[in-house]
Amino acid sequence: MTTTPILILSGKGKTGRRVVEQLEAHNVPYRLASRSSAQRFDWYDDTTWSATIAGAETAYLAPPVGPTGLAQAGRFIKQAANEGLRRVVLLSGRGVGSPGRDFAVYDGSVALEHAVKDSGADWRIIQPAWFAQGFSEDFLRYHVLADEIRVSAGTGGEAWIDTNDVGDVMTAVLLDDAYTGATFAISGPRHLNMADVAAELSNATGRQIQYVDLEPQDHVTELVEQGLDQEDAEAVRDLFAVIRNHRSEYVSDGVQQVLGRAPRDFADWARETAKTGIWQQ
Repeated sequence: MTTTPILILSGKGKTGRRVVEQLEAHNVPYRLASRSSAQRFDWYDDTTWSATIAGAETAYLAPPVGPTGLAQAGRFIKQAANEGLRRVVLLSGRGVGSPGRDFAVYDGSVALEHAVKDSGADWRIIQPAWFAQGFSEDFLRYHVLADEIRVSAGTGGEAWIDTNDVGDVMTAVLLDDAYTGATFAISGPRHLNMADVAAELSNATGRQIQYVDLEPQDHVTELVEQGLDQEDAEAVRDLFAVIRNHRSEYVSDGVQQVLGRAPRDFADWARETAKTGIWQQ
């Protein structure tokens, strides 16, 4: 494995932050790159790319959401490989490129995976299920605080994964060349629909949390009203459409393959998270 600092793109995000914690625990040097870092990096400003890439041999890449962001990430990885990047670990999404799960919302992610594989760099791709931490560290937290989860997931289920498990898997594949050229789909140990999620969160918080199934276009309208731009709001709607169409109701064993242990269950995660006070009203 390289002894030069590992480049962490989106190091303050849900997965990047946990990768950083694991690298520190292993005494592995790293370098963060973001809009606020000493060496400024912006996915949407390619004039910041070369200086960010300089000196890096290995990178962890968590791309921005939406078609435009994914396309930019594809351009970035091609340039990075041309400018000396030798290894990349990509955060993708479960179901991307899988037969029978060919939703249009995955097109940008499929293209990015191909860009990584065709870049000439050694690659590893991790495809996680939806993050449980979406309910504690992202916009769904506000739904929990309001005791009402308002999304367009229908009755479909998802095998929600603890992001700490994602970070552990990411770090393992970053540090071990044995995983070069491997793609791992990872998930929690069971799938839950939104009514199940609401019940588990109710149990964890001691409050009654309801699930309100929105029509997809109503979901977009609410997201835009909450401050999301139209493209990103439609991307969120389309991701929930995968769940709505019952295409995420399966369990993936990548955590066991990489770490040799079972992933954490959503109920256990919810109980421990509630103790932090993150959902106190």
